[in-house]
Amino acid sequence: MATARQDYYEILGVSRNASAEDVKKAFRRLAMKYHPDRNSEDAAEARFKEIGEAYEVLSDPEKRSMYDRFGHAGLQGFDFGRGFNGSDLGGFGDIFEAFFSGTTTGRRTREAQRGADRRIDIELDFEMAVFGCERDIELERVERCQRCAGNGGEPGSKSPRCTTCEGSGQVRRVSRSFFGQFVNIATCPHCRGEGRIITDPCKECRGSGRERKQRKLSVKIPAGVSDGARMRLNGEGDVGAHGGSPGHLYVYMSVHPHAFFTREEDDLIYELEMNPAQAALGFEPRIPTLDGDEVPLRVPGGTQSGHVFTMRGKGVPRLHTGGRGDLLVRASTVTPTDLTDEQRDLLQRLAESFGTPVANGDKGIFGKIKDALG
Repeated sequence: MATARQDYYEILGVSRNASAEDVKKAFRRLAMKYHPDRNSEDAAEARFKEIGEAYEVLSDPEKRSMYDRFGHAGLQGFDFGRGFNGSDLGGFGDIFEAFFSGTTTGRRTREAQRGADRRIDIELDFEMAVFGCERDIELERVERCQRCAGNGGEPGSKSPRCTTCEGSGQVRRVSRSFFGQFVNIATCPHCRGEGRIITDPCKECRGSGRERKQRKLSVKIPAGVSDGARMRLNGEGDVGAHGGSPGHLYVYMSVHPHAFFTREEDDLIYELEMNPAQAALGFEPRIPTLDGDEVPLRVPGGTQSGHVFTMRGKGVPRLHTGGRGDLLVRASTVTPTDLTDEQRDLLQRLAESFGTPVANGDKGIFGKIKDALG
């Protein structure tokens, strides 16, 4: 019994003129919150008992009337038995489980269940990913048993109706609580929700109605997919139970790098190397493309390292939207490391013409000959 200082209306958080329905709703909410099976706090059990005791009084018209007139003293003539400990809720445990445990009821078990999804990883060459292709893949998946057509029994055999659940696949148990009368629906333990008894199981699937099969599929890869892309093939996963729809097959793609192209979204990048003379004087190289041809590019004199030339429409096809990205030619000046004496002398004279010092004071071979001849 609660202490004299405790007020049952405050415990349930309702006003003194609250209706019976309001009291029931408040109790239900708080009981679910503080039920020991759901709340592991130390004070939860004591709080749960207080809530139950308050509801026991306020849900009974006679007890509530006496409590409203005389407070806790008016309840002394009533027998509260062993006190509220949770078991007084009768079927509350079943109700609590139905709300929070996630247990599948018999009705849900009998419903069609979607099959599981499958995943397969494939590798693609760079060009295959850019322009699209068609690939044959092999996978193992769960399919409907061909021998019994998913029935689970040997062809020609009979599967009588389950006498426990009368073919419904469910068993019902009625319980009473402060909430009223409740019907708890559970999967029939005899037929496991099938509603029938398989007396002669299929020799191929052993009564499951499903079997694993190795399958080969032809997959069309769209143009423009990138490394790490995922494609979903609807209905190509495992077959569902109880006539449910099949799952999906997810194809994950890994794209091999190209020999000299790199990709940035729908654009391709090509690194064009120039020697100092080409960068200074300009030249006209031929740039390879993924289409298999070469396109001339005019590089003007004085082009700086890092400059980017854009070739429109020579990149990657845009996935699902049409059109193509661009081919970006990025120029970079490469400093020679193995010069002949003549090349060194020419560069020395070029440096002198710019008024820049020569490394290590080296005059080059022609300068040395000139000094030797006086």
